Amino acid sequence: MSNPTPQNAGQGPAGGSYGGQPQSAGVTAAAGGSAPVAGTTTNTASVPPSAQNLNQIVTDYLKKKGFTKTEAVFRQETAHLGPDGRPAQRNDDPGPKKYLKAFALLRDWVENNLEIYKFELRKLLWPLFIYSYIELINQGYNDEAKQLLGALKPQFEAVHRDTLDLLAKISLPQHLQENQTTRLYRENKYRIPLNQSLSGNLFHFLEREADSGGATVTYILQTYCHVDVSARGPIEPYSFEAILRRAQNLDLDEIDAQEGIPGVFTGVSNKDILDAGAPLKLGPLPMEVELRDDVRAELEEEDQRHPPADGRPTLVEEFDRKIKREDSADVPARAELPLPASRARDVVMEMQKVRENRDRFQIEGRTGGVGVPVSACMFTFHNTLGSVSSMDFSNDHQLVAIGTMDSYIRVWSMDGKPLKSSLEHEKNLVVNNRKLIGHSGPVYGVSFSDSITNLDRNVYGEGGTTKPDTSTKLLLSSSADGQVRLWSLDVWACLCVYKAHDGPVFRVLWGPHGHYFATAGWDKTVRVFAQDRASALRIMVGHDTSISAIAWHSNGIYVFSASDEMDKSIRMWSVTTGNCVRVFTGHTDYISSLQCSPNGKILASADTGGNIILWDIDKGSRIKRCRGHGKGGIPSIQFSAESSVLVSGGLDGTVRIWDVELPNDPAKANPLIVGPPQAGQQPDGATVAGDTIAVAGSSDGRNITVGGQAAPVAGASTAAAGVGAGTGATGKKKTKEVQITPDQISAFPTKKTPVMKVQFTRMNLVVAGGCYDPER
Repeated sequence: MSNPTPQNAGQGPAGGSYGGQPQSAGVTAAAGGSAPVAGTTTNTASVPPSAQNLNQIVTDYLKKKGFTKTEAVFRQETAHLGPDGRPAQRNDDPGPKKYLKAFALLRDWVENNLEIYKFELRKLLWPLFIYSYIELINQGYNDEAKQLLGALKPQFEAVHRDTLDLLAKISLPQHLQENQTTRLYRENKYRIPLNQSLSGNLFHFLEREADSGGATVTYILQTYCHVDVSARGPIEPYSFEAILRRAQNLDLDEIDAQEGIPGVFTGVSNKDILDAGAPLKLGPLPMEVELRDDVRAELEEEDQRHPPADGRPTLVEEFDRKIKREDSADVPARAELPLPASRARDVVMEMQKVRENRDRFQIEGRTGGVGVPVSACMFTFHNTLGSVSSMDFSNDHQLVAIGTMDSYIRVWSMDGKPLKSSLEHEKNLVVNNRKLIGHSGPVYGVSFSDSITNLDRNVYGEGGTTKPDTSTKLLLSSSADGQVRLWSLDVWACLCVYKAHDGPVFRVLWGPHGHYFATAGWDKTVRVFAQDRASALRIMVGHDTSISAIAWHSNGIYVFSASDEMDKSIRMWSVTTGNCVRVFTGHTDYISSLQCSPNGKILASADTGGNIILWDIDKGSRIKRCRGHGKGGIPSIQFSAESSVLVSGGLDGTVRIWDVELPNDPAKANPLIVGPPQAGQQPDGATVAGDTIAVAGSSDGRNITVGGQAAPVAGASTAAAGVGAGTGATGKKKTKEVQITPDQISAFPTKKTPVMKVQFTRMNLVVAGGCYDPER
């Protein structure tokens, strides 16, 4: 609404204009409330009215003309003016205590701000403190100055101990002039570099909180400080701006070099923070010395029993190459990650890992734009009715587990054989699936402990020792009920309940060496547990919203976490210190999955927009973005053993293989149309990548049924076609264009099965799983 416009608003009583003409006595008298006297004048026009009289004149004029709202605002603004027309000191002014109140106001606002902005905003606190102290001493409030120093000294003692000791000896105004440091502070303006958006937010906040201490902060900043506003991004040790500058070897900005005042130490600068980060240790964790000797001895005996074929290295030679990689400069110390003493089981597992590493199918990436022949085996779950919320395969690919929205977990044998049980009364029980009940909410995460296919013989058999079992023994689950449960796959019962998170726990994941596992959830924290401890060993705090994905670094020293819709950042945490050591920003959609490469140098992240981004972990910079999946999200990604190829499974019903390196000649990439092919036909415009094949169902043709009896479903298992190598700029799925980047090697479309889990075996076979959706 607007105020009514009075008639003849721009003219006087006689029709003359007010603007630019001296007012007549009649007009002045009318403004004062008296009737005008024609033909008479007074001398009041030559005497300047006082501020109070002028305010009354303006108020009466606004009232007479009908500007009621303007009059109300004017009265409010002039309510606290003194006789000189300037703001008068209010009766509720806290006096010398206002400085401490102002500091508390600004400090609370800074600490409640976004994490990425705190480093820059904290620059305001030191100058606000020291100039408040100088103000109090200069005004003769010595006792109040000492109270201010005593209250705020702990906050600055770590960095400004010498200056604080100096201030404690200053108690008179003349001391401020005699001391060189305080004289420099008074004679120079303290320069504070701030991001442009931060400075705007700061002064809006101070204006809004003027009566609560904001006016005092504004006075200090205007009188003693100079805020340098820059258009760059926010600066903090692992912000996007800092990571970009380090990656490009950029010098310190001039605005940062001039921070503070010349000749006085003003605290840690941006350069100190950005350059002080310790180098990351991304190499493999060294093997325990005793375990290394035992494994080497057993491998030597194995080479004697089964000599390698011509051209193949021996197991000992393969093992020595692995040990050599553990001697590089970026390898963490063995003591950084305490682990339980090795057992016979560990020796057998390490032997098998060396054998599989030597004998696996080698994937060297694409050559000349031709895709590598990667095979994929798809397991389809039927009759799920949308109840499956999580999925995981064991590393020996004998078991598969799902978590459901109905709060239970079901575990199947992937080959259909009966599940083993250590319970006496279940020795004759023949079932290929078990149900685990204990959670009281949807199960959002499941994770198997490490396992591997066992040796054909018992290396400890001569002494009568039982053959070590290398199958998976434990399963972790996380739920909306706020609990993490540890399940035994020998007795099929819950062994332990971990209650640490406040709210739902969205993710749980075993570490690469076992014993430790990580959890993340709604309370914005990542927690690291040891298997034998009920409480968390580390709590990582820094995300602004709940956490949607986690991943371990291959050496077990670091954990990655991704935040959901609001934050969309990825953080890298040190398990040994609990500190954040990297931040990766660039996603614009919900981050759905994370995976670190086996060589420990690359991080892959996927989101609901169909994007996969590869990151250089050491530099904290983005390598490239892969596109090809449709909308809906990418729940799972994983690297091959060589870290040269990435596999992804999407809710668009496809499994896709990506080259980690850029193709040799992207211009030669062929166009690809992604979609279910007709029987006996290849998709139009697609080429088959070598021997690529994808099989739906298990190796013996079985299907997995959820919610009913585990039995094959006739006609429901179909082979998914392996679709071509090198892709061009555009593909089509159901007549909708999908942007595909040239680094896609091949794609395996299912008919109506969104893919929830993909995994490379140690032999470089892709295993995938999903739930059949007839409505797709």
